[in-house]
Amino acid sequence: MEPDPVVARLGAAWARVHEVVLQAQTAAEAVSQLVEVAQQLIPMAVGAGISLVDEDGVCTTVAATHVMVAQADELQYELGEGPCLRAWDTVSVQYVPDTTTDPRWPEWGRTVARAGIRSALSVPLVVQGQEIGAIQVYATEPHAFTDHEEYLLSLLAGPAAALLGDARTRRQPPRLDHTVQEAVTDRDRIERAVGVLMERRQLTEPTARSRLLDTSRAQGETLAQTAGHVLDDTDPPA
Repeated sequence: MEPDPVVARLGAAWARVHEVVLQAQTAAEAVSQLVEVAQQLIPMAVGAGISLVDEDGVCTTVAATHVMVAQADELQYELGEGPCLRAWDTVSVQYVPDTTTDPRWPEWGRTVARAGIRSALSVPLVVQGQEIGAIQVYATEPHAFTDHEEYLLSLLAGPAAALLGDARTRRQPPRLDHTVQEAVTDRDRIERAVGVLMERRQLTEPTARSRLLDTSRAQGETLAQTAGHVLDDTDPPA
């Protein structure tokens, strides 16, 4: 049986996440490198970024791999509309398949389309039950992202949220080794839940991942939270 290319990409990216977080001197440095990992993990993206919302509701892009990302984010902050803001506000994944036709944020969509952005994917960042921002990718082609990209970006959201949560609540440098251990635990929980669904429902691996994603969307939870329900058998996906 040929290896799943998504799993292979994820394994390589996760090894890079370990390296980034363990070698970084500060949370800010680690988060900046994590968006580089997101860009590498999702090659159809023209850029990746992380937005943070402070206690007063002020939004800031704390890391971006491309100027188009920073500009698209800043426009959302100015207009008060867009997928990153909605991802944070509703704690749910927001996908824009085509910025020229999506009716939810017309002014933002028209403006970024003229700049060359045609699709977007934004995943909320949640730490200790509190939404603090979003991680996002943009593409120059419409319909660029699928459930696979959502799954991969959702996994990266875990360490990004933990790092940003540390940076917001601590004056001293965060314990990055502790952060990485939390992220590893979440990743392992998600992968074990995928395996349980494959065995329990006789599903292929891509279908099991999609089923887990669908349930997390429907319940407004992170992937790790939904995976926990599957492993506890308290609320398994249908």
